[in-house]
Amino acid sequence: MCNKYRNEEGFTGLEAAIVLIAFVVVAAVFSYVVLGAGFYTTQRAQETVYRGVEQSTTNVQLVGNVYGLASNATVGIDQIRFTIGLVPGTPYIDLEKMNIVISTPTFGPKILAWTNASSSTEDTNFIALKNGIGSSQPAMISGDQVEIQFNITAVPRDTKITFEIRPGVGASYPFSKTTPSMITPTNLIY
Repeated sequence: MCNKYRNEEGFTGLEAAIVLIAFVVVAAVFSYVVLGAGFYTTQRAQETVYRGVEQSTTNVQLVGNVYGLASNATVGIDQIRFTIGLVPGTPYIDLEKMNIVISTPTFGPKILAWTNASSSTEDTNFIALKNGIGSSQPAMISGDQVEIQFNITAVPRDTKITFEIRPGVGASYPFSKTTPSMITPTNLIY
């Protein structure tokens, strides 16, 4: 016969406690995995936002005036010079990947690419001189100012010139200027 004094309620309570502890441990591991995945996703989303802001804003800005030089004042301006700098917060820009698009009412858009020459002799490229001297710079870092020089088809007086600076990364920087009503060898294009 069965011993009526034998009580197994203690073992049932112990088994329930072990099962409860196992559930708590599994829940803790699962929550750690979920939190880790959440932190990873948040970090990736933050990087995506930073890249989006970097690519949607322009990295360059015009510093000072735009000048036009004329080798023959009766024909028009045949060389353009202006200075660019980096927008605050931009650490670096690769000038080799930058293009400049220029157009006037007399000629359509012309795309100019960077060259490492010491002077711009063709109307298909531009040079970038740090502080206006030396050889063409392939890159700009924060605090640099680079003078852009390029030749163009002669532009007569009172003509609107449209420029668009397209850096390798970031939005383009468009601006327009008009040649003066009287062309001299050195002109301020306003």
